[in-house]
Amino acid sequence: MEIKKSVRLELKKIPKKCTIIEGFPGFGFVSTIATSYLAEHLNAKPIGDVFSKKLNALVAIHEGKIIDPIDILYDEKHNIIIVQASTLVNGLEWDIAESITELAKVTEAKEILSIEGVMSTTGKAEPGLFYYTNNEKIAQRLSDININKLEEGIIIGVTGALLMRVRKIPISCIFVESHANIPDNKAAAEVIKKLDDYLGLNIDYKPLLEKAKKVETKLKQLLRSMTAAKNGKKMKEDFQYTG
Repeated sequence: MEIKKSVRLELKKIPKKCTIIEGFPGFGFVSTIATSYLAEHLNAKPIGDVFSKKLNALVAIHEGKIIDPIDILYDEKHNIIIVQASTLVNGLEWDIAESITELAKVTEAKEILSIEGVMSTTGKAEPGLFYYTNNEKIAQRLSDININKLEEGIIIGVTGALLMRVRKIPISCIFVESHANIPDNKAAAEVIKKLDDYLGLNIDYKPLLEKAKKVETKLKQLLRSMTAAKNGKKMKEDFQYTG
């Protein structure tokens, strides 16, 4: 299917009654690290993408294959769709939220689950975890796995837009404190552990931090490449021949 809007959603397969997990680059890149690890661990397969000409014109290549800026991956065993982003989406938050809402409608999703890193305010060594949900039964399940309810906060970006758009579908958010504005693999590991408890994924924790560190290295390389590309473009625009 194809929805022709400023942001285009394309699906090669339409699972039903699934859980959608979304994560976009944000504080500590926690959501990006977590969704990347999940996709690899669950061996999720591409079933579509979200595309806009307003996205940064760059792609990542992993194991000889192109990774789209916003990939839609599917884990058939657990009936989970992962919306994984490897690029910044500034200015497109509302349009992307609309596409994810449409994805939830056509798949008759049971729940949208958002992952977000937030700035640490406690100074504790171990990151705190918090949740928000519009569903009382889900709230109880998240409390049962020792995630605290978020009482006060401001949510921005794609997740913030989704919270304002989604009404009929259960939507939940897991927020984890991150102690840096660089990729925080420790905070991502805490999210993965809670997702394992919540969804029963049977994740092997032994290689978790090492795999997260590899993702962290890739993200740092990607950020350096993006910065170099932008600086190069600016230099080209600023440079003028005279004579």
